[in-house]
Amino acid sequence: MLYDRVGGMDFFVRLVDEFYSGVVSDEVLWPLYPDQSDLDGAKHRLTLFLAQYWGGPTTYMDERGHPKLRMRHMPFHIGPLERDRWLVHMAKAVETTITDDATRAELMAYFVPAAEHLRNDTGLPISSRKP
Repeated sequence: MLYDRVGGMDFFVRLVDEFYSGVVSDEVLWPLYPDQSDLDGAKHRLTLFLAQYWGGPTTYMDERGHPKLRMRHMPFHIGPLERDRWLVHMAKAVETTITDDATRAELMAYFVPAAEHLRNDTGLPISSRKP
């Protein structure tokens, strides 16, 4: 299980901390956070979600119920630019916190399609979108 291989919850705390260190200075992503004065909640939720997804404790599910990631992110504009900026910071966090190339690849194989899945804007002008 990846959760155990990377060192458990401590790894996910480091990963999320590293990720958010990029987000707070990102002019595209930072405005999407409604409570910029307190990131503890956002960090906590992402840490628990990722730990659970990768085989750790079910604390996220116990606290929040089913992840419903797409629904939970729907209030925020997530287009191609936001997706790409999110991936830049997550890829840097992965690169910084993991030295094993196979584990990096395994993490990114999840993060890339997950970021695309959360996109709720195609980036196309409304007149070009299919009905």
